[in-house]
Amino acid sequence: MFIDSASFSVSSGKGGQGCASFRREKHVPLGGPDGGDGGNGGDVYFIVDNNTHTLANYKGKRSMKAANGVPGLPRNMTGRKGDNLELIVPPGTAVYDADTNDLLLDLTVEGQKELFLVGGKGGLGNVHFKTSVNQAPTKAQPGLPGETKNIRLELKLIADVGLVGFPNVGKSTLISSISNAKPQIANYEFTTLTPKLGLVEVDEFSGFIMADIPGIIEGASDGKGLGIQFLKHIERTKVLLYMIDLANYRSLKEQFETLKSEVLKFSPNLAKRDFAIALTRLDAAGDADEKIEEFLSEFKFDKKQDIYEYDRQKPFFVLPISSVAGDGLKELKFGLLEILKGEN
Repeated sequence: MFIDSASFSVSSGKGGQGCASFRREKHVPLGGPDGGDGGNGGDVYFIVDNNTHTLANYKGKRSMKAANGVPGLPRNMTGRKGDNLELIVPPGTAVYDADTNDLLLDLTVEGQKELFLVGGKGGLGNVHFKTSVNQAPTKAQPGLPGETKNIRLELKLIADVGLVGFPNVGKSTLISSISNAKPQIANYEFTTLTPKLGLVEVDEFSGFIMADIPGIIEGASDGKGLGIQFLKHIERTKVLLYMIDLANYRSLKEQFETLKSEVLKFSPNLAKRDFAIALTRLDAAGDADEKIEEFLSEFKFDKKQDIYEYDRQKPFFVLPISSVAGDGLKELKFGLLEILKGEN
């Protein structure tokens, strides 16, 4: 099951109680205090693991806590530190304070390990309170409490190119044609219910990661359809590929303006991302050439820009494609790679 958000409280462990004890040994008439310190409480860590792809492990959790420190022991023995709580998350996980909505951690790198909450310090044993006037102290400190935080985890997939389009415009067909992803494909809207990642191999030495999300409809930024809850998965992408259907009853202009508007409402920063346009289902559109020329003329777009004189207010390219027939797919892959190399 693909779960991309979870909310729960997390706590570090409480420090162990210090020990109050005295030496009682044969032939040692003046034994003194020998109470050891309590162990520190367990810490809370976040660890990024590439083998994890969802937050399903945290679904239904209300609270998670590290172990408390073990109390101190006689003979100056310190109690054992409480076991740490290690929260394993996939790359792309953001940790938010659930109360203030502040971003606390952004976990993007495989193997990344971040200390999140520190366990409470263990209490001192009575050996620390011996003085010249109090040689038999019975005082020992309690351990300090751990920290508690209400958090929200949000998984935002890490990809180079994000696909944006209405439902049933060929996003799944495209990503299955040019990458190793195998999404469900069917002739009805909202076939894609969860985000999909695919590795696109352009040539022997180059490739990039493409992300497909459920289709966006007008009003998605207000909660309609499925698109709004998954738009976060293309927030990290470097390039957006707008998929516009040549065979759709909507005009190319209407499709493009609606998609741009919904992305802008969701995130102004995302709307400023470099982008390109793929005009899909070329094989199913009888008057494709006329529609394409009209679309280019309306927005004063070029079919392709020079990467060294790239006007980022306009698409890097506008390319008609057919994923079924394979038309334009090679040009599409090389064009997207060219933008990505220009980003570096």
